[in-house]
Amino acid sequence: MALHSLNKLRAVRRFLVGIRRSWLRYGHGVLVDPSASVSLSSRFIAGRRNDIVVGAQSLVAFKTLVYTQDHVSGEHKPVRIGRHCFIGGGSVIMPGVTVGDRSIVAAGSVVFNDVPPCSIVGGNPARLLRADVEVGPYGRLKNADENVKQMWR
Repeated sequence: MALHSLNKLRAVRRFLVGIRRSWLRYGHGVLVDPSASVSLSSRFIAGRRNDIVVGAQSLVAFKTLVYTQDHVSGEHKPVRIGRHCFIGGGSVIMPGVTVGDRSIVAAGSVVFNDVPPCSIVGGNPARLLRADVEVGPYGRLKNADENVKQMWR
């Protein structure tokens, strides 16, 4: 019964995320693809319009910080998050970073350098943990469904 009542809130969340996406685009100049999922507690600080781009079917988790102003040089460096990516909770994406398509950034990571496509990075500073991984939409690993089935037997 609890799951049924929580599913009623899905429409409210979808509506709030849509409003947030519009606010990010028109108020801050952040381009978020309509199929991307962005947490309501994530923060985007763009110096100029279209400096931050989030690709299709990517997920930016809670309390993530993405910003474009380099405080050392004072320049604005664009940040790009590719398609089918997962940015873990509490991560920080520094100015000028490009996260390649189908990549995963582990929770709590601080990303200073570009993330290659099809890879997993983590740590502070973020380093390559695994390369040539297969992920689906929203950075979900291909064998995730099998693991869930085994866990709930």
